[in-house]
Amino acid sequence: MNIFEEVESQVRSYSRSFPTVFTTAKNARLQSRDGQSYIDFLAGAGTLNYGHNNDHFKQPLLDYIESDGITHGLDMYTGAKEDFLNAFNDIVMGPRDMDYKVQFTGPTGTNAVEVALKIARKAKGRTGIVSFTNGYHGCTLGSQAVTGNKGQRSGAVVSLPDVTRIPYDEYGDENDDFMGLKLLDQMLSDPGSGVEVPAGVIVETVQGEGGLNAARMIWLQQLESLCRKHDMLLIIDDIQAGCGRTGTFFSFEPAGIKPDIVTLSKSLSGYGLPFAITLLRPELDNWEPAEHNGTFRGNNLAFITARVALEKYWQDDAFSNEINEKAKVLETRFQRIIDRMDVPLTLKGRGMMRGISTPDGDIATAICKHAFANGLIVETSGSWGEVVKCLCPLTIPMDDLKQGLDILEDAFEQVLNKKQAQAKAS
Repeated sequence: MNIFEEVESQVRSYSRSFPTVFTTAKNARLQSRDGQSYIDFLAGAGTLNYGHNNDHFKQPLLDYIESDGITHGLDMYTGAKEDFLNAFNDIVMGPRDMDYKVQFTGPTGTNAVEVALKIARKAKGRTGIVSFTNGYHGCTLGSQAVTGNKGQRSGAVVSLPDVTRIPYDEYGDENDDFMGLKLLDQMLSDPGSGVEVPAGVIVETVQGEGGLNAARMIWLQQLESLCRKHDMLLIIDDIQAGCGRTGTFFSFEPAGIKPDIVTLSKSLSGYGLPFAITLLRPELDNWEPAEHNGTFRGNNLAFITARVALEKYWQDDAFSNEINEKAKVLETRFQRIIDRMDVPLTLKGRGMMRGISTPDGDIATAICKHAFANGLIVETSGSWGEVVKCLCPLTIPMDDLKQGLDILEDAFEQVLNKKQAQAKAS
């Protein structure tokens, strides 16, 4: 028994799918202790959009450490925080005509979601929240309450109240594109429905853990209109889909909507350092000092790398164009895999947040296992783990992207051909 199995909790997950000891990493590749190189299509579950150990970030971080810069500062003013806020305001919010207050939450995405839910309830004086089928928002109690997956919700072992869940875009009835929104509108308009007007609605534009379900732009626009009609706050959880993953810095930009609250984390720091923020319209910022608190609200090391990420990649459209070029390659190759196979497969997601839905979780797991044996790290998502999900770094070299897709295509072919042969034999 190795030290991990002997000492570490059974709750560990990714290590079961990728059972090796990793030691070094660079951009889109991980190196194991036994010398094996792996192409990374997982990227810290979307935390490493700019790749492992990005050179643009590393030296400024080392320089800051060498200068004895503030590492931990609670929510005090620091030079590193000042520089990040200036960059975020000038590079991200200003050009997009966004007027938000930036709240530094605890270090992870679920902390940002907890803040969003709290401030919505506080602002509206109501407790209810609307969330969607297959949504995932974190593992603390408020976040778990608005999460859809039964397995993830069961870890709470307490009741998770004050949530109304409705169908996400294109969930269920194929003949009614807006079934969920129509149902919500009807329930909120009918005094006999038993559904009180909630404080807000929380949604992912692309459901990362829920199976890469991508909402249409018109659906997002209709959702925003519904929120305005019924005086509900619109919360966009952009923790996995944001920071360029779908091609634009925020995933909701193509829809032209104006969320009341936005949550960001994962790739925000640029370097894999814990960092999360909640953006809220100024009139919603009615906290009392320290009413929402947290020891690790001020990760100054993350402020350094986050600032550099904005300055390096988001000053103009060059990086966004690069993402969209790679996204086209990803879509073309995934569609080729789908067209070549004789079993029903479906293309999922948007931008470089893509996947292929397979008939069941066993097939998807077998494909990922075969890929790992041949040098590719890729995971599954969806209610039954049926979607093979690609979250490679946005900075991945084109050669690595194509080689990884070659490995993945071979994995699909080997696993599905074997399954068909077994079916014929039986």
